[in-house]
Amino acid sequence: METSVIAKRLSALVRPYRSRAVLALFAMAGTAATQPMLGYALQLLLDKGIGPNKVEFSLWLVPLILLSIFVLRGLCTFSTAYLNNWVMSRVLNDLRRMVFDRLLRLPVARFHEESTGRIINTVIADVRQVVDMINSVFLAFVRDTMVVVGLLGALLWLNWRLTLIALVVVPLTAVIVRTTTKRLRRLNRDNQRVTGEMTQVVEEAARGHQVIRIFSGERYEGRRFETRSEALRGFSQRMTVAAAATVPITQICTALAVSVVIVMAIRSDMTVGQFTNFITMMLMLLQPLKALVEVNGPMQRGMAAAETVFTMIDAPIETDTGATVLGRARGHLKLEHVSFRYSDKNPLALNDVSLEVLPGQTVALVGVSGGGKSTFVNLLTRFYQPDAGRILLDGVPYGDITLASLRAQLAMVGQNVVLFDDTLGANIAYGVETVDQARLLAAVRAAHLSEVVAALPEGLDTPIGENGMRLSGGQRQRVAIARAIYKDAPILILDEATSALDNESERAVQAALDALMAGRTTIVIAHRLSTIERADRIVVVDQGRIVEAGRHDELLAHNGMYANLYRLQFATAEVA
Repeated sequence: METSVIAKRLSALVRPYRSRAVLALFAMAGTAATQPMLGYALQLLLDKGIGPNKVEFSLWLVPLILLSIFVLRGLCTFSTAYLNNWVMSRVLNDLRRMVFDRLLRLPVARFHEESTGRIINTVIADVRQVVDMINSVFLAFVRDTMVVVGLLGALLWLNWRLTLIALVVVPLTAVIVRTTTKRLRRLNRDNQRVTGEMTQVVEEAARGHQVIRIFSGERYEGRRFETRSEALRGFSQRMTVAAAATVPITQICTALAVSVVIVMAIRSDMTVGQFTNFITMMLMLLQPLKALVEVNGPMQRGMAAAETVFTMIDAPIETDTGATVLGRARGHLKLEHVSFRYSDKNPLALNDVSLEVLPGQTVALVGVSGGGKSTFVNLLTRFYQPDAGRILLDGVPYGDITLASLRAQLAMVGQNVVLFDDTLGANIAYGVETVDQARLLAAVRAAHLSEVVAALPEGLDTPIGENGMRLSGGQRQRVAIARAIYKDAPILILDEATSALDNESERAVQAALDALMAGRTTIVIAHRLSTIERADRIVVVDQGRIVEAGRHDELLAHNGMYANLYRLQFATAEVA
């Protein structure tokens, strides 16, 4: 992304707060103006207060003038800091809001392609780095530029010949900055990539801490972390060398220019006050010039971060071509010659599949792993769209229905329950603005959670921890069922909802599922075939195709793939 494009987009972020930003610029201008004012005050003091041209004046004017200059400088410096922070804190919130909003609307495929750590790093660290760049680089750049311009103007007015000699430093500084810019930008891109990888390692270590301990993975995880950490150290060192090498070169050239100026000033007819004023302002130039040279490093870090942030903000969101808004659907699903593959390198996950599910029916999908069952779920929830064929709901093609309207018809309970670090009640009534307490309590009773709620110290207002870690596996599953009951959607998807539970937990969860499934169109994916014997229809999927379909007894009598799977599970259960 071009630097000019990034600069324009960053300017657009600041534009809503331009009134305060302009006030900050005035405060910076005030700070810059105090620099030549101090030099001029020293010139007057030396020329008029000391020597043959001495003029009688009250000595109280000395502290009064100096204090006035520094009080003005202090007020301007404070105002700059306050106004900058006021603007930047809002820009930070706006930018994070834009990134997070885009994150919530990214296609599911994006989360399969990109690591969680990199996404987290973009939302948290990269956004912070962009705003820090605006605050500490661009605004500091403006302030120091004002100081340089102000001092140069005063120097030109005082002695333009000597000033032109001093100006040889400026083009030299520009050449040095330009030389290091491309290298720093490239190093910062690599640094961001490895930082995202490190975030991923830390996130996985925290999430998988039990697996790490049981399987003695501490050394392995330590090596993964150390590899990224060492790479970051190397990038940091190379960036420091590239940025720091410019400073001494600039300072040496500046010192040479100052030396020549001092020699020429001594040989000129300048007064002591003028000479002191000139040298003072020249020395004052060193700090802002040094800051302008050093600004390149953090600016390139911020620019690299801005590229990443704006790339995410510009990322395509889920395609929503639909215009039809459904009321409550009857739940009539139909797949017509649907084919789908996840990428060009993958085989067909579904191959010319046709299936009809009538309102209120329970249809179970079974088959060996990799047969295409989960792809059914991904297409029914419209996380992905078919490459060929179409899916209809109550006779309306999926593509014609708005995403929000379509997903309002769906509830889902999966094997891997996702709960949020919030209260139990908030997890059950997830996604609603105003909680209906009567409906919430009804969902708790239907999901057989009443005893669980009664045992919690604050009932439904009890925080349940990250991903519900304060609950057992069966309880977490029933919370997911209660969430689906509360939503009361006409179509229910059960993705191996009981496969990870023990027998006692499964009985409680199955009772809750029976209450949930009543009167709803239900798609069930199950490995335990004993849990789907009462399904209205069982569909056997293998290598992306439907190979059998019928009721439990019909499929057993057919003695095909389902019968083989059932006998295999039954034999395994008897041996166990």
